[in-house]
Amino acid sequence: MSGFFGNLMNQAMGAVGGQLGNKLGGSLGGMLQGEGLQMLIGQARNAGLEDKIRSWIGNGENLPISVDEIRNLLTDQQIQGLVSHTGLPANVILPALAEFLPAAVDQHTPEGATPPAQA
Repeated sequence: MSGFFGNLMNQAMGAVGGQLGNKLGGSLGGMLQGEGLQMLIGQARNAGLEDKIRSWIGNGENLPISVDEIRNLLTDQQIQGLVSHTGLPANVILPALAEFLPAAVDQHTPEGATPPAQA
């Protein structure tokens, strides 16, 4: 797994242990690779969470995100894909994402802007 979501999942895996890392594999990376950050921003806009994502991209303080907000941010299909692929319940996966998503987006946008879309 590589790129933005690969880095995110590596951090999340460290938070919940190697079991999640072994089970997740490329699931999230495969689901949201390429223009994943732009997709995440679009989903955040639709969920009313764009201010949070923009705080992570910008140079200021990163606003926290709750597990309930992560549930609103990700589609049911994305969550179900993670659950199906890992065999772990959403209540294990989602808290790890809530913990590390702000820092992962922040680290992926060091200049305070989203990277250009890939062709």
